[in-house]
Amino acid sequence: MSIQIHKVTANIGARVEGVDLTRPLDQETSTALREALNAHKALVFDAEGLDDAGQQAFVRHFGDITTAHPTVSAVDGAPNVLPVDSEGGRAANHWHTDVTFVLNPPQATSLRSITVPPYGGETLIASSAAAYRNLPDSLRGLADTLWAEHTNDYDYAVPEEDVDEEQSARRAQFTSIKYRTVHPVVRVHPLTGERGLFIGGFAQRIVGLSAGESRKILDLLQAYVTRPENILRHRWSPNQLVLFDNRITQHYAVDNYDGLPRRLHRVTVAGDVPVGVEGKESYVIEGDASHYTTVAA
Repeated sequence: MSIQIHKVTANIGARVEGVDLTRPLDQETSTALREALNAHKALVFDAEGLDDAGQQAFVRHFGDITTAHPTVSAVDGAPNVLPVDSEGGRAANHWHTDVTFVLNPPQATSLRSITVPPYGGETLIASSAAAYRNLPDSLRGLADTLWAEHTNDYDYAVPEEDVDEEQSARRAQFTSIKYRTVHPVVRVHPLTGERGLFIGGFAQRIVGLSAGESRKILDLLQAYVTRPENILRHRWSPNQLVLFDNRITQHYAVDNYDGLPRRLHRVTVAGDVPVGVEGKESYVIEGDASHYTTVAA
């Protein structure tokens, strides 16, 4: 079969057919998928027969892969694979871009369904490029000048209600290395030149503003990201893989499945250092993530 790409929504998402993810991609297919990812921001594949090794091999067509996470444990025997498991308290029911608290967050994220609940458990993926385009001129001009500090004080893998020993232990693991990194609020995509709002759950403060002032501005900008027309709502089926551009999207795992088993495996592609509108790069305040990721060329 030749590759077929079917657009899912106006602003984000496409379903890809005609690609066997269990086999190596030729250069033409790899290039076509990169172009599709640039255009649609999120791609959905059938992944029958794909295992952890195959997922990693597929993702490597897009660049070097990271280890599973800077602080959270990987799948046993697979140091580059992160289990996103309801039994581990990892329901990411808040909006975020993966690992933005490090200098060079992943450029792309892949999620593969292992166990899906009979209902609920969708993953929402939002286009931050569409959000930026939606901004009024005056607000867009302000956003272009802002920088935000991102930190791992909060993580999708750790519930906010740290009320028991197990949750506290997960929290301690996640913050065992503290990261603080400053990124542009508006990031310029290195391949397409598009501008997108680079914020999400790890962005905690605008440089030069108080915590209260920062929260008001971040909430205002975030409201544009999460407009329904900017969102792909993906309902998982068994043996699927979703690949999304982590540089210009946010995502959210909907916790609406009554605690039933839900497990995905995540593999991420090493990213470049974000660049803002004026050409300046992000910078680190605290935390060394060299054990987690290389810097993409």
